[in-house]
Amino acid sequence: MFKESLQTIVEKTDGSLGAVIMGADGLAVEKFFTDEGNESNLDIAAAEFTSQVRSAGRSGKDLDLGGLRELIIALEGVTLVIRLFNRDYFAVLALRPEGNLGRGRYELRKAELVLAKEFAL
Repeated sequence: MFKESLQTIVEKTDGSLGAVIMGADGLAVEKFFTDEGNESNLDIAAAEFTSQVRSAGRSGKDLDLGGLRELIIALEGVTLVIRLFNRDYFAVLALRPEGNLGRGRYELRKAELVLAKEFAL
């Protein structure tokens, strides 16, 4: 179920390189990457940004602004869209810089709704 959801996100979003569901511990639960995404080691990049996800979440709560829902990291070579499912799991969509960011955000939100019961704690 997870792999199919990730594949749908990637196939429906122009400029996608891949998607991964991550645990807050930095370990991938499931991933689906294009050949280009595999060559770029994007699963390792997703794991590296886990600490930023935790930090942004803590900052939001410390400032009494609420929990983190989404984080976008735009680098020269890739844009990472991170959508939290709950405090322990999140999805990362990797896009080329010219990729369709709006569609990617939409597809991640749809996947969150479809997979909600799987990540209910």
